[in-house]
Amino acid sequence: MDTFQFHDMSLTWLKGGTTHMDGGAMFGVVPKPLWEKKYPVNEKNQIELASDPLFIQHKGQNILLEAGIGYGKFTDKQLRNYGISDQSQVEDNLAQLGVLPEEIDIVIMTHLHFDHACGLTKWVEDRLVSSFPNAKIYVSDVEWNEMKNPNIRSRNTYWKENWEPIEDQVVTFTESIEVVDGIEMIHTGGHSDGHSIVLFKQNDETIIHMADLMPTNAHQNPLWVLAYDDYPMTSVFAKEKWVNEALQSNYWFSFYHDVFYRLVKWSEDGKEIVDKLERTNGF
Repeated sequence: MDTFQFHDMSLTWLKGGTTHMDGGAMFGVVPKPLWEKKYPVNEKNQIELASDPLFIQHKGQNILLEAGIGYGKFTDKQLRNYGISDQSQVEDNLAQLGVLPEEIDIVIMTHLHFDHACGLTKWVEDRLVSSFPNAKIYVSDVEWNEMKNPNIRSRNTYWKENWEPIEDQVVTFTESIEVVDGIEMIHTGGHSDGHSIVLFKQNDETIIHMADLMPTNAHQNPLWVLAYDDYPMTSVFAKEKWVNEALQSNYWFSFYHDVFYRLVKWSEDGKEIVDKLERTNGF
């Protein structure tokens, strides 16, 4: 498992499953000759995307950022349409670290689309139960409300199977919240109305997790937003703000979906990678 010691925070990436999504959808209106130079595409015009939660140990607490795609949550049709080549190994990875699902204290959810939230619940015999029954699950109030009351567009990704078993564990916030000392969630909207980013701050360093505002390193340009974004102009403005701040302040960028990098630091102009933690397959 890939690890990174961020001062007092121990970070470990878990195997949350892999999808292969349409490259055109993942890069929106950006022409293929531009984006395929930055992220490879297969013969079906699909790009490979990880869905790997980040496990954080900090001040005696066990914290997960995102939940993966879970296991056994998809029909054959969904497995085909989403190009799912492998499913979650989160519980097995935690066991390798000596941690039980019951020992997870906090789960941070940037949003609740299926590829982030399916891992919140699991099948036990013939019923769905919480995967992390003792955890507080943090998400913006806007996102939680839409999860429970999806519209004609969002009901394809907000599934009752992913929220009904965990309803009494959810903690919501409006604009921002310090989940624990050094970890802050900030509501941005854009990709979904309730989408949030996460800042990890230790001493004078910051890691910014932009979730699906920047799903891969190839999405750094503020104008390169997803066709899946419900509010693309909100995404553009949020990305412009946070990417500029992060580049000027020498932040690390963290990724959930990137199959090449866990963390990246760019030069101040954003044109060169000056430091990185590459993703390995050592699960």
